[in-house]
Amino acid sequence: MQYSPQNYKLALAQMFGLGRFGIKLGVETITAMLDGVGRPQDKFRSIHIAGTNGKGSVAATISSVLLESGLGVGVYTSPHLIDVNERFCINGLPVADEEVFDAYNAVKSVRKVPRQPTFFEFTTAMAWYLFAKRGVTWAVVETGMGGRLDATNVLNPALCVITNISLEHKAYLGNTVAKIAGEKAGIIKQGIPVVTGVTQKSALAAVEAVAREKSAALYLNGRDFSVRRHKDSTFDYKGMGWQLKGLSTRLPGVHQSRNAALALAALEIITKKGEAAIDEAALRRGLARVNWPGRLELVDGPVPILLDGAHNLDAMRCLARHIEREKLNGRLVVVAGFLDDKPYEAMMPMLLSGARAAVITQADIDRAVDAGALLPFAKKILPQAQTAPDVETALEKALALARPGKDTILVAGSLYIVGEARKALIKKGLLSDSFELARD
Repeated sequence: MQYSPQNYKLALAQMFGLGRFGIKLGVETITAMLDGVGRPQDKFRSIHIAGTNGKGSVAATISSVLLESGLGVGVYTSPHLIDVNERFCINGLPVADEEVFDAYNAVKSVRKVPRQPTFFEFTTAMAWYLFAKRGVTWAVVETGMGGRLDATNVLNPALCVITNISLEHKAYLGNTVAKIAGEKAGIIKQGIPVVTGVTQKSALAAVEAVAREKSAALYLNGRDFSVRRHKDSTFDYKGMGWQLKGLSTRLPGVHQSRNAALALAALEIITKKGEAAIDEAALRRGLARVNWPGRLELVDGPVPILLDGAHNLDAMRCLARHIEREKLNGRLVVVAGFLDDKPYEAMMPMLLSGARAAVITQADIDRAVDAGALLPFAKKILPQAQTAPDVETALEKALALARPGKDTILVAGSLYIVGEARKALIKKGLLSDSFELARD
């Protein structure tokens, strides 16, 4: 089938239709799909990243530094905010529609698979195909949900990163942080080094057990490497050998220095192993230019709009600390919505307690909680909270409620909410129509 806008639209509809097959853990189907397109995952080096929060920031930071070091870099992350192309970034930019279409057709042509693939399995196979075809040197890859049985766990990476662990996806991964950590640690491979920011004793013990079993060297934040943050938001990195002072990252938020520490440790290890040539100048440029849309992303204007995809308790706590640090309490107009598998009753107080006004809405996805069902919880915290049937309408209401020069609009609660908000802001001309992992 030749590329055309109409054929591409049809291909996307068929691809997204795979979502009806839900989540199926296991690597048999993805292995068969990749075998059918020539095992593209064997044609590049990779860094595999699991964890609850921070995976995308760590991936974006690592890729930015590798790119500044003159290497070809592919990045596979999920979910996308607006376009599926965002899942497949090469050298800092999403691939073109024509390339997505080519990858879709290549993967679709594979017939001998154990079962119908899920959407995530299909896009994972597309990513490896795209990276191999474009000849990237390195692929930086987020897991989808877990680790051990995640579709991405067919990689033989040069290094693994496990960012942190909190309770999530309990129906699939287990109902304790130790069990979830064990599943995430399933990405650890025999003899392959692991970098982690896991802090809870039981979770760390689970990661350590898998690392011992696999004879994998484990590098722990705070023990083997660390960062020291300064009042001016710069930070120093003390690694296994690297000593770097006065670093700064383009990514906002106090927590980003911790994410940067994991990225720097990963980069230090692959440099020491002789697998990449990274100098200090490239490190500093990569940190300064890294971009990760939808995470504490500030859209300037008479009423600034802060977009943050916080969608679980740990991420919401980071957002709440940012709000307090930036002294935004009492000057926030919140646009919020949640998915039905998230602890929205616990998250909503953190989001609304410091707000002046709120508009509760819902993303255009079947997992979204109806805004009307959320309103009673919101009104207990903020009696003047109101609803809107969709994100674009919610933004319009928020803009009408906000005081120019005084208030900030905060959009949070779900990456799907943030994605639809970005789309609406692009439509209004308030945000550029681009998704980039690195910017000057």
